Amino acid sequence: MENQVLTPHVYWAQRHRELYLRVELSDVQNPAISIAENVLHFKAQGHGAKGDNVYEFHLEFLDPVKPEEEERLNKLRMESEGSVETLINMKKGYLFMYNLVQFLGFSWMFVNMTVRFFILGKESFYDTFHSIADMMYFCQMLAVVEAINAAIGVTKSPVIPSVIQLFGRNFILFIVIGTMEEMQNKAVVFFVFYLWSTIEIFRYPYYMLSCIDMDWKVLTWLRYTVWIPLYPLGCLAEAVSVIQSIPVFNETGRFSFTLPYPMEIKVRFSFFLQIYLIMLFLGLYINFRHLYKQRRRHYGQKKKKIH
Repeated sequence: MENQVLTPHVYWAQRHRELYLRVELSDVQNPAISIAENVLHFKAQGHGAKGDNVYEFHLEFLDPVKPEEEERLNKLRMESEGSVETLINMKKGYLFMYNLVQFLGFSWMFVNMTVRFFILGKESFYDTFHSIADMMYFCQMLAVVEAINAAIGVTKSPVIPSVIQLFGRNFILFIVIGTMEEMQNKAVVFFVFYLWSTIEIFRYPYYMLSCIDMDWKVLTWLRYTVWIPLYPLGCLAEAVSVIQSIPVFNETGRFSFTLPYPMEIKVRFSFFLQIYLIMLFLGLYINFRHLYKQRRRHYGQKKKKIH
């Protein structure tokens, strides 16, 4: 029994000029694959029908294999170590977990702000930052992953809208609000954080279900609809926070600087905030246009079929 040769399941498919073999083994280690004349030799450690063992087989072809065909063994080795299907499943699992973490984070903030508002009323507005800032920092720093995923092709999201949203939110969070204690006690922080959270508690679960090929129609409709009022309102809240921060930055002089000799002109940070206000609404137009195209692409064709 110790010398028994275990043979894995081997699946054969062929076209006019091509031959495909699939060896049903997982967790393959050190595969030894070679061709001698008209015989394919395969031996590897892996998990198959008989558990984790060494599996081996020899496959004899009708004619000798041409030398140049041996180069294709590299592709066979790659597929034995990690099939395309395995990589796709790993990608789906990674994206599912990322969206789950973001959904839980933004849901916690949304529930926290909602409960505090019903208990404390308007008084909760002025303590929002100190109550949920750590979680917002975490979620927004983690959102960098979205821009990276779009840039390297892990997701199909366009890069520019992803970067615009990432830069805009992090500028508001880390610079406008995070660096100035005077801004952290303002009511506008509640509206900025609440609108961000409301958008994301629909967006992230939609992406989660997409990773496992599920389509919940109600959630899909919310994903492609709630942004219509919420994105402009979020942009308005961000603009109000920038406008309210301008006199604060002017009084403290933070991030202001003086140009070197011979100009020696003092450049206030509020000047860049005013430029950012223009960019803010330009970014809203770009993202709004992108989301509108997504919605029309998702629902537009169905409407055409009805007519």
